[in-house]
Amino acid sequence: MEGNTVGEATLVSSRSQEDGSRPQPAMTAQPPSAAPVQNGRPRRRARKAAIFRVILPVLAGVLFLALWELEVIHKIFDLKKYQLPLPSAIAEAMGDNISLLLSYTGYTLTEAVLGMLIGSALGFVIALAATAWPRWGGGSLTLVAALNAVPIVALAPIMNLWFGDGLGSRIAIVAATTMAAMAINAYKGMAAIDPLALDLMHSYAAPKSAVFRHLRIKNSLPYVFTALKINATASMIGAIVGEFFFSSRGLGYLLSNSIKVAKMPLGWSCIVLAAIAGVIFYLVVERLEKVFIRWHPSRRAS
Repeated sequence: MEGNTVGEATLVSSRSQEDGSRPQPAMTAQPPSAAPVQNGRPRRRARKAAIFRVILPVLAGVLFLALWELEVIHKIFDLKKYQLPLPSAIAEAMGDNISLLLSYTGYTLTEAVLGMLIGSALGFVIALAATAWPRWGGGSLTLVAALNAVPIVALAPIMNLWFGDGLGSRIAIVAATTMAAMAINAYKGMAAIDPLALDLMHSYAAPKSAVFRHLRIKNSLPYVFTALKINATASMIGAIVGEFFFSSRGLGYLLSNSIKVAKMPLGWSCIVLAAIAGVIFYLVVERLEKVFIRWHPSRRAS
């Protein structure tokens, strides 16, 4: 049998040499189930990774709440219950005042959303001006950065004098605190374009408006959404701090009054709801980012 096999192989090799063709390597049969198993392994690994991304933070949160409820954190930092209420007391306070808390959360979230939209729009316009007229518009970025350095506690009395003690003053505070992040990030995105793409637009004699619309603005969208995600949390901070001074509604107003009368569980309920509202606001912006910049390499890679 071995002699016949060797003879056949020699005959095939000689025939291929006579024909001028290269001998073809022998094909080894693959088990039919090998390919599906190899293709299925990355999927299973992706599912496991997704499960771990969800389970691990949940377990960490449950462990943290358990240590808090068992007063382990109080012993570590030498805190009293009136200084740091237990989660059960905070949950009880939220249940007793849920209608009031939801109403005030909606009021504060309205200030944050409107202020962020106005501030982000103004910041984007400033970035457009700084890109279109670098000699004159560049100084506006410095002014916006200087405005952002002013503390909110200093802006609150000024905005109250300008816009009254109603909703407008807190919206103005949030707009002032969110303008700089958008202006600086959008300007960076409009300026950081590929020189070859800019040369191509110039070779087609594209007007300045077309360059902005098809090249600069599109290139700035990832930077714009980065600024929006920063502003989503910063706007809640600005709205709540603004309510500390001049307001008769909102989470900041309720938090300030709860601390004054030593109702700490109610005050912590305001903090919990503000954190939840901020997270939801951030997730909404993140979802919009996935919708509007699907073309970006980071979106395709994910």
